[in-house]
Amino acid sequence: MPAQERPAASETGLIAGRKHALDGLRTIAVAGVFFFHTATDSMPGGSIGVDVFFTLSGFVITLLIMKERIATGRLHLGIFYAKRLARLWPALLALCAVIVAVGFLFPASGWGGQAGFVLPAAAYVMNLAHFGMFGDSIAGETLGPTWTLAVEEQFYLVWPLLLLVMLRFWKVRSAAIATVALAAAFVLNRFLLVNAGEPLDRIYNGPDTRADELLVGCALALLFTAVRHGSRLHLALASAARWGAPLSGLALVAALFLLKEPDTPGAWFNTFWTAGPTALALLAAVLIGSLVLQPAGFLSRILSHPWLARPGRDLSYGMYLWHLPVYLLLMPLIPALPLRIALTAALTVLLACASFRLVERPLRRWANKRLEPAVVAPTPVPFTVRDATPVRPVSGQSAPEREPAGQLIT
Repeated sequence: MPAQERPAASETGLIAGRKHALDGLRTIAVAGVFFFHTATDSMPGGSIGVDVFFTLSGFVITLLIMKERIATGRLHLGIFYAKRLARLWPALLALCAVIVAVGFLFPASGWGGQAGFVLPAAAYVMNLAHFGMFGDSIAGETLGPTWTLAVEEQFYLVWPLLLLVMLRFWKVRSAAIATVALAAAFVLNRFLLVNAGEPLDRIYNGPDTRADELLVGCALALLFTAVRHGSRLHLALASAARWGAPLSGLALVAALFLLKEPDTPGAWFNTFWTAGPTALALLAAVLIGSLVLQPAGFLSRILSHPWLARPGRDLSYGMYLWHLPVYLLLMPLIPALPLRIALTAALTVLLACASFRLVERPLRRWANKRLEPAVVAPTPVPFTVRDATPVRPVSGQSAPEREPAGQLIT
């Protein structure tokens, strides 16, 4: 097919616009993590919210990379990393500063003695500290959940570079297949670690032992970038999505209440920690893909409701950061568990709102204002999604309008 006849990316609805249902999914995922930490007996599988976050993060960040590459023909790596820091670091530093200050003023409180955890949290190495890479292993206590942020940021130091290399030599579909193969290699790596008797902290927190979950999301994003809207493959995927969303959604909801991750060596331990994270990531990928393919579907409409989508868009990051510190602060003060959970939820939402309004949104806007002009090319070149090479516009056809970078935030 001549280059002029190839569909430009702007015609591919699969990657255009913000996916509000995915914001709602974030809200559900962070709620699962919240109840896993505060009401573990009632929701023992709430930790799968982390698996959903990893897969969703890989999906969204790869879409962002592909959108910029499609719109401008390149990826500004320095700006990409600067915007990541502007999006995530200020809120994390604010959390660390508040915990240290309160712990200094009230050393007997639940935030006392936490200063030693600030450096691994702020440097995005808490996951490595969990399994003792820098000496004795640490739990991190109030800042322990930052291990997931560390896994993601370590992954993003490598993934954009690797993706650019793949797209330099391969078509997008070939890059998607290679990404799946790479995910399988990391599953094999986890299998070897499990069978070698590595401790659970190493298996649970390793950047390599979680890479397959992120890569599953990355592969899905590449697939959606390569699929032309209205094509036979697109129609087949949309048809499968009608069943995929309810089935994967029900499986994940059941896992929230029924799945208890094994922590004792044995056959189930080996089986779960070899294949379990990948299985959860695949379920999350089916759900994510179904929500994107069926934006008017029943589940998409529910998750797109403002009561779910807005917290996922604006507050989920702050809620993830603040929920455990607040719970640990209230633990010695509020003996009654139901009241403690209710107060933790209320204070977490208030602190997440404060974080978003006072820290995250102002600094994100400032960063976008400073960085966005350098991203937008003076004359955007349409980019074919079939072979990831820039093509010239058809005579009389205007270049596609580029969406603002950062439209989808992980």
